Amino acid sequence: MKFARLSTALLAAGFLAASAFAADPAGTWKWTVNSPNGEIETTLKLTLKDGALSGTYSNSFGDATISNATVKDDAIAFEVVRDLGGNKFTLKYQGTISGDTIKGTIEVPEPDGGDTRKIDWNAKRVTEPAGK
Repeated sequence: MKFARLSTALLAAGFLAASAFAADPAGTWKWTVNSPNGEIETTLKLTLKDGALSGTYSNSFGDATISNATVKDDAIAFEVVRDLGGNKFTLKYQGTISGDTIKGTIEVPEPDGGDTRKIDWNAKRVTEPAGK
């Protein structure tokens, strides 16, 4: 009987420890994507509150709020709806968080409305200067 209680306690402690090591997406992330028009520097500010992931996305094309954002363990996914000259399209991000790095892919629609293509996404968490 004592062994069963000890096993249950150890198993519960293991689950708690695993959840304590889940990736933390909160913070400011930056990356650069190579496009046909040159490099695009992008900033993503993420907040995780009560299990809900939210954030803002900004680059030379303007600011946007992310949507359909999820984080589970070390996997992250979200979408960004862009409107360029009246043409709306959705960028679909997915990746894996490891410490202060996110690596994954961006699903980008082709300009002619055809198939999508995937490009690599490698973001680094940045530390905000004191006083900001």
